[in-house]
Amino acid sequence: MVDNVCYIFPGQGSQYVGMGKDLYDNSPEAKAIFNQAENILPDLNLKRLCFEGPIEELTQTANSQAAILTTSIAALRALGLRFKPICCAGLSLGEYSALVACGALEFRDAVKLVRRRGELMEQAAKNNPGTMASVLGMSVKDIKEVCRDSGAEIANLNSPGQIVISGRKEDVQKAMALAGEKGAKKTILLNVSGPFHSSFMKEAAEEFKEELDTTKFSDPKVPIISNVTADYVKGAEEIKENLVKQLYSPVRWEESIVKISREACSIFFEIGPGKVLKGLLRRINPDLAVYNIETSEDINKVSRPEPSASKK
Repeated sequence: MVDNVCYIFPGQGSQYVGMGKDLYDNSPEAKAIFNQAENILPDLNLKRLCFEGPIEELTQTANSQAAILTTSIAALRALGLRFKPICCAGLSLGEYSALVACGALEFRDAVKLVRRRGELMEQAAKNNPGTMASVLGMSVKDIKEVCRDSGAEIANLNSPGQIVISGRKEDVQKAMALAGEKGAKKTILLNVSGPFHSSFMKEAAEEFKEELDTTKFSDPKVPIISNVTADYVKGAEEIKENLVKQLYSPVRWEESIVKISREACSIFFEIGPGKVLKGLLRRINPDLAVYNIETSEDINKVSRPEPSASKK
């Protein structure tokens, strides 16, 4: 059994029509997770949404969060106990999958929480219209100056040279122009429905805190890194506090991966839909081995991975 594996879980934006179908068809454990989620959220018609779409409906914030979490945990259950993770982490929404994986949160509670999280984020976005943009090829210091001069905010510190900003549309557009003047390689307006991971999400966070306060959390059985602090969380109360802050705080993903990799973990399993995290990790440290776990074939391929396999 490999003892230095870190499990990482994708966030919103990794969804695609057909995700999880192979797992559902080939793994009784994965099938049970989809069936459980559909029983918990009968209004969502989750299996149809994941397997058949349409993509426009699947992509809606209120829908995609529960769909991605369910697909990720279905993949985790299909993987089973073949490997022993040394720690877990997830990108934004993916942190809830990581909490399930490390034993701090039951799946039944997680799927209800992220469904409500998505609804509250969607409502906050309607009340506070805005957008997000990716800025490539700029330092954090320069991005902070751009945000100071534009009114935009840093939302994601994803990898070296890839930072996401958030805020009102006019502020983000101003920031994109300023970034271009200051030497950014590229700025990309993202197809999102609101200014996520910014101060405009504080109203959602206040309501969401009530949901978290009525949900049972446990101390993690496997160490887990928080998006908010880029450090290990120590207990259930700290987890809840960070999940509230996570809604309006920057996602410190690059720092999280650097910390994990410095502590003798060089093998990562991206568990769930898509390969977004694999791309980010290659930019953070190309020597890290990253395996995607999203189909039964992926699970059959992994046995005793070696770090050199990351570049295949």
